[in-house]
Amino acid sequence: MTVIKTPQTQKTNGLSSLGLALLLTLAVSSSLDALAQAYPNKAIRLQVPFAPGGTTDIVARVIAEPLGRVLGQSVIVENKPGGGGVVGANETAKAVPDGYNLGVATVSTTAANPAINSKIPYNPLSDFTPIINIAATPNVIAVNPSFPATDYAGFIAELKKHPGKYSYSSSGTGGIGHLQTELFKNLSGTFITHIPYRGAGPALNDTVAGQVPMIFDNLPSALPFIKENRLVAIVVAAPQRLAVLPNVPTFKEVGLEPVNRMAYYGIYGPKGLPKEVIERISNGVKKALEDPQVKKRIEDTGSLIVANTPEQFQAQIKAEFEIYKKVVESQKLTLD
Repeated sequence: MTVIKTPQTQKTNGLSSLGLALLLTLAVSSSLDALAQAYPNKAIRLQVPFAPGGTTDIVARVIAEPLGRVLGQSVIVENKPGGGGVVGANETAKAVPDGYNLGVATVSTTAANPAINSKIPYNPLSDFTPIINIAATPNVIAVNPSFPATDYAGFIAELKKHPGKYSYSSSGTGGIGHLQTELFKNLSGTFITHIPYRGAGPALNDTVAGQVPMIFDNLPSALPFIKENRLVAIVVAAPQRLAVLPNVPTFKEVGLEPVNRMAYYGIYGPKGLPKEVIERISNGVKKALEDPQVKKRIEDTGSLIVANTPEQFQAQIKAEFEIYKKVVESQKLTLD
């Protein structure tokens, strides 16, 4: 017997398909809610989107162990370098929103790189769930001791005397070190060639070794080499002179206040993280930072503890993205 599908039958089948889709959505939502209530019941991965040795890696490893103690599960740091932080950030964005795959949010991955790269595979403002900004970190221009200047006045004079002679290393094209140096070049009227690396660690190592004469780096990773006189600090991006570098001026002091921006290092996850998971992680980080030893380890790098709310961190990311978008447009920067 042939069954003829009437419009009513088709409508009923359509409603059944819609109903099935709604049921599946509710099932997934209920499953995530159930996981959130039991969270965490296994190890958590905290992904660093850069190679080991940079500030992102340092901050992640300082917070991971005490956060794990607070949450009652191990927090395992994994490095996923590539694309100036894009590869690792994209993996975090595409992860299941269950709280077991988190990432370290940086200015490079959420603001600078997206501002210069129109083909980036994620939206920094909508594809993540900001949880908490752990710390704000000064940035520093530092040179190899072989550079023929040890203070800011001499540094600028040398660059202007020999435009194009010198190069600088960075964590990668589109990273904060790249864009901040380009902004510095524009405002100071100097020209330095960019040498991008696959992370701040390798860039820093080659600068210390003398393969590249200078770097615009986050202070925590550069500071040990500065203290050992294997790098010379020239100028810092910080609200005021730092206790660990009392003789080094800020960009504001030398007349380049727009460059005087600190970096942030926070924790985020993919979009759609359950509220219970967000609160558990945020409160866990705040609790971990109450430990005087953890607080001291971060502050000893020259960083400032922030520990803000998810909403405040979201606003901060948006503000930085808009600032670096303007830098890219005014400098006419491209990935080429």
